Amino acid sequence: MYINNRKNVLNRMENQSFAVFFSGIAPLSTADEQYPFEVNRNFYYLTGIEQEDVILVLFKGAGLEKAILFIEPVDPVQALWVGAGLIKEEAIGVSGVTDIYDRKDFESVLSKYLQDSRAAVFGALKYLYLDLERRDLRHMPTLANQFGDLMKSKYPNLVVASIHPELGELRSIKQPQEVEAMQKAIEITREGIEALYKAAKAGIKEHQLEAHYNFVLNQHGVKPSFGTIAANGSNATILHYRKNNALIEENNLILFDLGVQKDMYCSDITRTFPVSGQFTERQKAYYEIVLEANKRSIEFLKPGVTFKEWNDFGKKVLAEGLIKLGKIKDESEVTKYYYHSLGHFLGLDVHDVGNYTKPFEENHVLTVEPGLYIADEGIGIRIEDNVLLTKDGRINLSKSIIKEVKDIEAFMKK
Repeated sequence: MYINNRKNVLNRMENQSFAVFFSGIAPLSTADEQYPFEVNRNFYYLTGIEQEDVILVLFKGAGLEKAILFIEPVDPVQALWVGAGLIKEEAIGVSGVTDIYDRKDFESVLSKYLQDSRAAVFGALKYLYLDLERRDLRHMPTLANQFGDLMKSKYPNLVVASIHPELGELRSIKQPQEVEAMQKAIEITREGIEALYKAAKAGIKEHQLEAHYNFVLNQHGVKPSFGTIAANGSNATILHYRKNNALIEENNLILFDLGVQKDMYCSDITRTFPVSGQFTERQKAYYEIVLEANKRSIEFLKPGVTFKEWNDFGKKVLAEGLIKLGKIKDESEVTKYYYHSLGHFLGLDVHDVGNYTKPFEENHVLTVEPGLYIADEGIGIRIEDNVLLTKDGRINLSKSIIKEVKDIEAFMKK
């Protein structure tokens, strides 16, 4: 898969060009303590390697293509403290890249390809592609941004361009191995949510209930794909509530937005349920509106639909439900109670890369997450599923996670 991924990137590169990708380095958090290392997802997509401070270089020109990895050799002393890294044979086995150099040789090897007679192998290299982020990173530049500035100063005739958008479009089309990993993540998420249903009760803190979910993940040896949102009552009307420290009160709904990272791929699921195990009539009325929007928005999804068409459809369903309930009088008022988009791409990142300006395509994976946030009544509801687009429609990858009122109440009662 990684060989094919690199081939697809090379196909989008100009002749007489090269591309450089960095796995990344964990920054210091304090003193001699580092933040946990998270590999650059585009680097991982092209190599399958999760190790810190590894560099991939792709060359294209004169009818030839080549991939080189630069990796730290195993240090026996360091291995005693933090464990050994990949040996070259292991890196070859994981990535399929057969040309491996020591990390310290990166600058000298690259300089030779740019300056001496070996450059004739690919022709004079004119273009450098880097994984340049779309975000403003002036205060925290990435390794790619720093390297790009260095190369522009050393080689002013070199054209530096970002290959980030192309990688985004490639990554958005999921391969069978990727979908399989996401399905595994979803099934662990289901098990964790069921643990929440079983343990829910008033009088404990949100994080104490969340602990039951974390225990399931620990049993599977996986970690959350993002910081869990555990929000009961009016806290659930705050989209990215993260304190998770409020007391869970009797008869409240609680919203859990959570996910699992399995084999580097993510799930992103939201379920809202009554702490008591029984919806009140008012809670049920709002919940059924969101559930209707969730189910109909899933059915609306298929290749060829645009992001705007899909968003507008989901918003209209929510507005119609609120009008029928008497909460609003006009569709335009729905933004008082619903103020986010209907979903996003999902994959190696929770908010995965992809082109939102183009119609959806087969093998896109999207979250579908309508919600209503009724602050004046202390009710926040979101229902989120993960959906794979097929040639003619879609598959709800998270259909095993119950969401019907009767199913939730029956499960919690049992």
